[in-house]
Amino acid sequence: MRLGVLDVGSNTVHLLVVDARRGGHPTPAYSEKSVLRLAEAVGNNGKLSDKGANSLLDAVTSAKDAARRLEVDHILAFATSAIREARNGEKVLQKVRKETGVHLSVLSGDDEARLTFLAVRRWFGWSAGRLLCLDIGGGSLEIAVGVDESPDLALSVPLGAGRLTRERLSNDPPSRKEIAELREYVEGTLDPVAEGVAEAGEIDRAVATSKTFRTLARLSGAAPSAAGPRVRRVLTLNGLRQVTEFISRISATDLAELEGVSAGRAHQLLAGAVVAEAAMRRLGLTEVEICPWALREGVILQRLDWLDSGIQDPSLPEVVTDRQPANA
Repeated sequence: MRLGVLDVGSNTVHLLVVDARRGGHPTPAYSEKSVLRLAEAVGNNGKLSDKGANSLLDAVTSAKDAARRLEVDHILAFATSAIREARNGEKVLQKVRKETGVHLSVLSGDDEARLTFLAVRRWFGWSAGRLLCLDIGGGSLEIAVGVDESPDLALSVPLGAGRLTRERLSNDPPSRKEIAELREYVEGTLDPVAEGVAEAGEIDRAVATSKTFRTLARLSGAAPSAAGPRVRRVLTLNGLRQVTEFISRISATDLAELEGVSAGRAHQLLAGAVVAEAAMRRLGLTEVEICPWALREGVILQRLDWLDSGIQDPSLPEVVTDRQPANA
């Protein structure tokens, strides 16, 4: 079976196509990404702008065309915090559905955490014991803890790298005062989260996913993506502190010139670093291991589980198209 996952996030619209089978390892076959920064297209009135909505429509159309060309059997399409929080989000989704036929399901933050945790658990296996999973997105930070495939604790807090950059960092590079105030805000938001994680039990393995964590790990000396997904990559708290201090002094333009830093995300990397450092410190972590699988892989694995069981999980993004109409 060839599955496509269409992920409409705060920064990008990403189509991932994998060849999958029941009980097998999903093998990536194609990836297409459009940088839209939808969260930045939400105005002071809380609504996604017409320009942002039209950009989303174009990106979804392009992804559907790619799926048809690649003979994808099913597409699982979902949106996260940018659409979830936009006041006109449902109206935008209706327009996308009407003009493309693609039904974008809106995931809750807790479901994001749960599905990401599933992917991390499958990657590391049962020998990893009680897992703690951190995922910094554009709009939110997801945290999940557990010993099974379904986490005991799964939650989302509004500490996304893009959100904090827009709301709290107005200078480039930010002033020392801005950074200090950002740290104070992040740590205050994390206080109840740290308490909940502590109550969930002792952690055997701490894992981080997402582009933000991968970039921070690369800047601290982890292997480049060209080395392959199975190379062990670790981000230490000491290494993260050094990276944070370094990137806080340079502009987003200069930061984008560094190896491993995406030009489209350079401007929000510092906010992501502040969140990562605060989370690790508040949770008592000296290091996190980087997992190459995250939310999109979790959606795929959940879909394959549904095929095995024959019982659909209502939180799973809807299957929106199949091979027959894709080839029409």
